[in-house]
Amino acid sequence: MDDRSGRVTVRELSKRFGSITAVDGVTFSVEPGAVTGFLGPNGSGKTTTLRMILGLVTPTSGRARVNGVPFAELAHPARVVGAVLEAQGFHPGRTARKHLLVCAAAIGVPDAAVDHVLGSVGLAHAADRGVRGYSLGMRQRLALAVALLGDPQVLILDEPANGLDPEGIAWLRAFLRGFAAQGRSVLVSSHLLAEVEQTADHLVVISRGRCVFQGSLAQLRGSRQTRVLVQCPAPARLADALARTGVLEIDTLPDGRLGVAGTDSVHVGDVALAAGVAIHGLVEEKIDLEQLFFQLTTGPWRAG
Repeated sequence: MDDRSGRVTVRELSKRFGSITAVDGVTFSVEPGAVTGFLGPNGSGKTTTLRMILGLVTPTSGRARVNGVPFAELAHPARVVGAVLEAQGFHPGRTARKHLLVCAAAIGVPDAAVDHVLGSVGLAHAADRGVRGYSLGMRQRLALAVALLGDPQVLILDEPANGLDPEGIAWLRAFLRGFAAQGRSVLVSSHLLAEVEQTADHLVVISRGRCVFQGSLAQLRGSRQTRVLVQCPAPARLADALARTGVLEIDTLPDGRLGVAGTDSVHVGDVALAAGVAIHGLVEEKIDLEQLFFQLTTGPWRAG
């Protein structure tokens, strides 16, 4: 992988504040061309990790690299990484355009970039309004515009959907997907799986400072085995018939239905028909990803 590609690598990254371990040996990569969702409950160590990647917090141990070097060693950091870590402090008397012009001058990009990013984040119509009149969602868009000024390879965003209405959230999802489709990298943190479920290609989940899952959404779904839920008048007879076909993971649910794992509804139906057992209900259990995420981040620690 070309070290100029916008790849972010985190290796055994840890941070202690006195007796408190905020981040504990976290390892992951953010690849170009993909949106990486960085998930965990509030207080799990997400923001501290992002701040270490950006050189704002010094790690106790481990390392974080962007394009193969620490953030502080990037020759033109704003042209490599755009970041939004928290609600930005904007001068209330300035317009969005004037704020962006100041930022553009600070990082050495032409003024023409200002109108481009205003259009990119949907603020062109409000460019000459004072920021004091902006809603929280508009301020989030303006913060994103600042991050985009240097035309970066990488976007690092901490809870970017805060303050956005449903339309704004849908816009953000499409924007991030489009940014990644250009071969750039996106690392976006959230405490809500549903917020990134429709956006992320890769997930990194941390809890209490440790990585508890890495992989795709499909792998997260696959980490919980689905079951076929069966309602029938003779559950014991059906269970025996299924067992004879090698299906042994069968539970009786509180409502009397059978929960059958390790097979699909077609097989269960065929076995029931052959055994002469009537089926009154047959559904494949829907995987509740939010519940699974909750179990990952509140249960015992697991190695990432």
